[in-house]
Amino acid sequence: MANEQEEEFVVNSVIGEGAEFIGEFRFPGLIRIDGRFRGLIDTQGKVLIGKSGVVDTDIKARIVVAGGEVQGNIYASERVTLLSTCRLTGDIVTPRLIVEEGVVFHGKCTINPNKSNL
Repeated sequence: MANEQEEEFVVNSVIGEGAEFIGEFRFPGLIRIDGRFRGLIDTQGKVLIGKSGVVDTDIKARIVVAGGEVQGNIYASERVTLLSTCRLTGDIVTPRLIVEEGVVFHGKCTINPNKSNL
């Protein structure tokens, strides 16, 4: 159990502040985005978007935590957390949603407890 928790916080990839990535990104673990990303993100892991992150993509992941600017849809099989600095334009489909005060969200949200539909 401790090993699984440690793996939860291991960052496999980072797109740092000032960096830009365009394309498809598929990976097994955790990515942190503090720069710009445009394309597609597909993982069974976790996506963290820092407050300086600017993302123009659809995101398919187990967990998404967003603190920056997101243009696109989020499909999360476990949960989505929108931090107070997040600005999201797009739709969300997830079984669990956490929204901090201050979030700007334009779109629709479907809370779907059936993970197999994501």
